[in-house]
Formats: sequence, structure tokens, C-alpha cells
Amino acid sequence: MTGLTQLSAQWQYRRMANHSEATLITGCSTGIGRATAIRLAESGRPVYATARNVSAITDLADYGCELLALDVTDEDSMESAVATVVDRHGAVGALVNNAGYSQSGAIEDLPMESIRRQFETNVFGLIRMSQLVLPGMREQRAGRIVNIGSMGGKLSFPGGGIYHATKYAVEAISDVLRFELSGFGIRVVLIEPGLIKTNFAEAALSNMDLPSQTDGAYDEFNEAVAKNTSAVYENPLYSRLGGGPDDVAKVIEKAITADKPKTRYPVTVSAYAFMGQRKLMTDRMWDAFVRTQFKAPGAE
Repeated sequence: MTGLTQLSAQWQYRRMANHSEATLITGCSTGIGRATAIRLAESGRPVYATARNVSAITDLADYGCELLALDVTDEDSMESAVATVVDRHGAVGALVNNAGYSQSGAIEDLPMESIRRQFETNVFGLIRMSQLVLPGMREQRAGRIVNIGSMGGKLSFPGGGIYHATKYAVEAISDVLRFELSGFGIRVVLIEPGLIKTNFAEAALSNMDLPSQTDGAYDEFNEAVAKNTSAVYENPLYSRLGGGPDDVAKVIEKAITADKPKTRYPVTVSAYAFMGQRKLMTDRMWDAFVRTQFKAPGAE
């Protein structure tokens, strides 16, 4: 072994010895969170898989995951989960902010309670979890925060305004955190999945089953949104444009383990295609394109 190789090996050893590699993942009961927990645990990392109801993730222990109850809308729950990891490892080495869901429906028609709940889960929970892990990361001057955004943080479809708003917020938060934390050796990475075959569409549609706020003014529109959402995920082209949870998990693993991770990782052909298309279009061009897919509410 050459002197340079010896120095490199010693540096790598010191880095591993001094820095926690414990990974805390929110929202592991299904989809991306579950696939990520399995992939990282099988690679040998200490993984803390979490869900509001631990009984929903008991089988993840078979893959080597530690299980924790964690509700990103509950302060005590968040503090307790982070404290457990810090007590055992000194710090959270990597945080994967995955917990989130979608709801569909015209903005005027959505109850404010459901809108607040979506922001609590998709945005405020992500912010608070980041705040809680950062003292330990700053102390060890190392860490990764991986935020699960969406191509829906770069473009918007009718009927998904509140979900898109939360993902636009995640884009901004990730950009600012990346700057604020770089001097402490902490890297912030944003994952931007496109169409992913999970229970995402079902969740979005189930959240449309809410009392109308406008005496049915948007009933026809909301029905069309539901039909279009289902059609996208049932379209044969989906297999070529979309992907599965493990496709995202692979990229999350790269974001955590790369020495110099990218700031953003789009995932699936659909993410590249739609975000590229939106970037090339003016607002009026995009509106015209969307009108080919949706009929505007109230239009004759």
C-alpha cells in the first residue's frame, strides 16, 4: 500500500469512526420510504424506519431496520424519535424526509382543515425534523438531509394545487438549507420523482371524498381530475415513463453515500420529460397544453 493510499484509508476510517451513519427515514409504511429502508439496511447502514403506527412496519425488522413510532405532525413524537437515535449514535447521520401524501380537488372546494393537514405533513414536518437533527449534525460537522420532493414542485396540474404548493415549498426550503448548512459539512439533496407506481394515486383520490365547500360548483371538474389521475397510472405508457419505489430508493442511497452528491436528482423518464417541457414553455403555452387535458371549471 502506497503512502497516499494509506493516508486515504486512514482518513476514511477516521471519517467513519467520528461520524454517525445512522439513517432516520420518515414515512416507511409503504412505497418509497419502505423501499429505501430495506435498501439501506441491506447495505449495512444503521437504519431507523418509522411510521405513525409501528405495527404497519414490523416486517422491516427482518431486514435489519430498527423501528420507531414517528408522526411528523406531532412534536413529542418527532422529538422522541430523534432523541432515540442521538442517544444511541451521538447524532443522526442522514435524515430522509419522505413522509407526505397528495390530495386532489379544486382549491376553493377544499376545507381549510384538510389544506392545513397537508402542509403539516408535507412541509412543516419536514422543517421540524430537519431542525431537530441539525444540532447533532453540526456538532460532528457532517450529515445528509435528503428531501423527497416531486416533479410537481416544478410544474402544476389543475386539481392538485395544494399538493403542488407543498412541493414547491420543499424546493425552496431545500435550496436555502443547502446554502445555510454547507459550511457545517452538511449536504442537502432534493429528490424529484416523476410517476411512481405506489398507492400515491389512490391516496390522492381518497382525499377527494370531502364535503363540497361550494354547493357542487366543481363537481364535474373534480370528477374529471379523478378520472385523469387514474388514467395516467393505468396508461400502458406508464411502464416506460414511470418507475417503482426502488428506482427512487436507489437514487436516495446515492444521495446519502456520494462524496459530492448532486443538489437535485430527478427520477424516471417522466420527471425529465415533464420538467423539461415546462421549462421550455411560457405560462400561456403551459395553460394551453393543460386545457387539452382538462376542461376549465365553469367554462361553457
